[in-house]
This record gives sequence, structure tokens and C-alpha cells, in this order.
Amino acid sequence: MVKLTLLYGHPADSAAFESYYANTHLPLAARIQGLRRTEFSLVRGTADGSKPAYYRIAELYFDDMDHMQQVMGSAEAKVAVADLPNFANGGVTTLVSEIS
Repeated sequence: MVKLTLLYGHPADSAAFESYYANTHLPLAARIQGLRRTEFSLVRGTADGSKPAYYRIAELYFDDMDHMQQVMGSAEAKVAVADLPNFANGGVTTLVSEIS
């Protein structure tokens, strides 16, 4: 299994981020067909109490790399990816990992 992780940096306005994320971006992401599982998290802190490096995390799961490329190459996924600059003004770091 392969996981695509999106690490959202801290936004300039968290209320605006949350509103757009819930009402616009997540409905776009929900149109992506073929995802095996999704998880969306709001980062609350760190073990040492310092400010977390990231604000939110989105995790998308696929069978393998080919499956990820197929799904993320769809028109629906392209629309969701193109939407990121509309609200993620704190930046987005993406990681691809193989689950073992």
C-alpha cells in the first residue's frame, strides 16, 4: 500500500482556511474516485509542547504506485490539486510513502 501525505503549513488566517477547506476543498477531494482510504487531521501540538511544524495533515491511500498515479491523474484529482493555492497560503509539503 502507498500513502500520499499532504502537510499543510500554518495559514495566515486559520478561520478562513477551515471554512474554505470544509466547504470547498474537501467536497472537491470527495469526487476523486478510487482512493482506498482518506484521513484528515488537525494538528494539535507536539510532544515537547512547541508549535507544530504543520497545521493540518491529509493522507490518501492507494494500492501501489501505479494505482496512485492512475487516481491522481484523473480529472477530479487534478481539480483538487489545482485548488490548493486557493487556500493553502502556508504552503503544502507532499510525501509519498510505502506502508510496510
